[in-house]
Amino acid sequence: QVQLVESGGGLVQAGGSLRLSCAASGGTTSRNLMGWFRQAPGKERKFVAAIRWSAGSTWFADAVKGRFTISRDSAKNTVYLQMNSLKPEDTAVYYCAAAPSDRYISSAREYDHWGQGTQVTVSS
Repeated sequence: QVQLVESGGGLVQAGGSLRLSCAASGGTTSRNLMGWFRQAPGKERKFVAAIRWSAGSTWFADAVKGRFTISRDSAKNTVYLQMNSLKPEDTAVYYCAAAPSDRYISSAREYDHWGQGTQVTVSS
């Protein structure tokens, strides 16, 4: 059973940075692809970024390209989302997710395991 625990959220001013962490445990073969999603109040959950655990290939939503990076530390079983040049519209609950497939997936429905989420608030 895969367990995902996010941390690192908080309140930051526009233009600032935050780094989110997602500690993964269990079910190694069920988390070949790791993704970050976000959900603002009253809106659907949206894809932010993903990384293929083995090769380190990455993908990003257009809204965060050039500002966010995703990485993983295999020794720590942890995935990171570095968020720079934050904007008020980045405010949301950020979720870490895992999928068994190692192909690129941006649909939340195809991720099997989810963390509890961490709040990111960007003030203007």
